[in-house]
Amino acid sequence: MLISGNNLVIFASQGIYTYDLSDPKNPKKTWDFKYESNSYLAGARLYGGKMYIVLKNNINSYAPCPIKPLTVNGAEFSIRCDEIYYPNRVINTDTTFTSLKVDPGTGKIENKITFVGNSGDSVIYMSPTSLYITYTYQQNYLKFILGFFKTSAGNVVPQNVISRLEKIDTYDISQSAKEVELQNIWSNFMNSLSDDDRMKVQNDLTNKMADYYKVHFKELESTGIAKIDVDSFVVKAQGEVAGHPLNQFSLDEYNDYLRIATTIGGRWYGYLWGVEIPTQKTANDVYILDKSLVLKGAVTDLGQEGESIFGVRFIQDKGYVVTFRQTDPFYVLDLSNPNKPSKAGELKIPGYSGYLHPINKDKIIGVGQEERKVKISLFDVSNPSDPKEISKYNLSDWYSEATNNHHAFLMDEKHKVFFMPGSNGGYIFSYDNDKFELKKAVSKIYPKRAVYIEDFMYIIADQQIVVINETNWQKEKELEIK
Repeated sequence: MLISGNNLVIFASQGIYTYDLSDPKNPKKTWDFKYESNSYLAGARLYGGKMYIVLKNNINSYAPCPIKPLTVNGAEFSIRCDEIYYPNRVINTDTTFTSLKVDPGTGKIENKITFVGNSGDSVIYMSPTSLYITYTYQQNYLKFILGFFKTSAGNVVPQNVISRLEKIDTYDISQSAKEVELQNIWSNFMNSLSDDDRMKVQNDLTNKMADYYKVHFKELESTGIAKIDVDSFVVKAQGEVAGHPLNQFSLDEYNDYLRIATTIGGRWYGYLWGVEIPTQKTANDVYILDKSLVLKGAVTDLGQEGESIFGVRFIQDKGYVVTFRQTDPFYVLDLSNPNKPSKAGELKIPGYSGYLHPINKDKIIGVGQEERKVKISLFDVSNPSDPKEISKYNLSDWYSEATNNHHAFLMDEKHKVFFMPGSNGGYIFSYDNDKFELKKAVSKIYPKRAVYIEDFMYIIADQQIVVINETNWQKEKELEIK
C-alpha cells in the first residue's frame, strides 16, 4: 500500500485500486488499473506526490505489439511498436518493461516509457532525479563454450571438430538453432570414439573446464540497467555489469554516480555434454558507473569462493557489504574516488547480517543469523579501516522477516528504539548509549509490521493489534481483528 494525501493505493495480485479517505468512515473507490494476463507488477515508488509504477510483460513472439499491459478504469491502455525503446547493443530479450508516471488522486497516466529487457530478476531503485530498473540474464553461453574449445581444448579435441564448432557462430540462424547444431556436431564426435577414449575426453575436458571457468565465469551472467530521467521520462542511459544484485539496497546514486553491488555465479549448475561445469565458484563485486552508466571503477572479489552477498548498504562515499558462507565478513569500502574505489576495512565475525540499517554515518545495525538463531549486531564504522562490532544480541527465535524484508524493521529515533518481528513474537530494542537493550518482548502473537504515533507503538499481527506505551514500555491496549 501507498498513501498520498487522502488517497490510499492498494497493490493487489490482479491490479491497483485507489480509495479516497477524505471521510474515513466512508472510503470511496476513485480509480483502478487491472493487469492483463501476461502483465505483472515489478515495483512501485511514491515521490514528489507522484507514483512511479513498473510493469513487466512477457513478449508474445507471434504478436509482439502493441503491448496491452493493463486497463485503466475498464478502458484499454496500449503501447505501439514505435513507442518501445531498445538499446543499440544486442541483448537477450523476452520481456518488456513499462514505467508509468501516475497522479495518485486521479489515476491519470502523465507519462510512460517502455523498453525491452529480460525476464530475470528485477530490482527497482529510485533517486530524486532518476528511476533505475535492472534485469538479470544469462549471457550467450554459446560464445563461452566456443571460447573454451578454441583456447583450452586443442590437445583433447581434434582441430577439425573445433573449426566446425566455431563456424556455427557465423551462421545467420537463431541462437537456439545454433545450439542444436552445436549439439549435433559434438554428439557425432563423441559417438565416433571408443568407450575408453570417450571417458578420457570427458575427464580431460572437465579438468580444463575448471581452469577456464575460474577465469571466464564472470562472462556468463549480467545485469542490464536502464536509467529513466524522472522529469522528461525518457531512457537517459543503459548499462551493464556482471552478476546479479541482491535487492534495492544494492544500488545507490551519489554525486551523479551509480554504485551497484553484485554476486556472480552460484545460481546454476550442471553438465555440458558430460563435461562438469564447476559453478560453485562465486565472486562479489561493487561497480561504480557515471551518469551515462559507463564503468569508472570497481572493487572486485570480496569474500571467499562460494560466498555471496547477504547484505549491502551505501552511505555517502562509503559502502558496506556483508558476504557469507560460514563467517560474516563485514566490508567497509572507500568510494570517495569513483575511479579508484577500494576496500578500507574488514571485520570477520560468526553468522551474517542480511539487513543493514544505518543509525547515522558512523553506526549501523545488522539483522541476521548466527548458528540458526536471530542475531542483531551494532557496528561502529567511524574508523573505516577498523570496523568493530560494539554490541550484539542473540534471540532464541530461528527467523525474523527483517533479515530479508526491510519493511518489517521499524526505527523510532525519538525514543532510540527499533522494532523487529521474530518467529516467537515481537521485539523492541533500545540502541541508546551504543548498547542493545531489550525494552519489550510481545509474546503469543506473530507480528508482521509496526508503526508509531507520538509515544505509542502499534504492533500489527494477522489477528491482533497491540499498543505499547513507549514512555513505560507497558502494554496499553490489545485489539482482536476478526
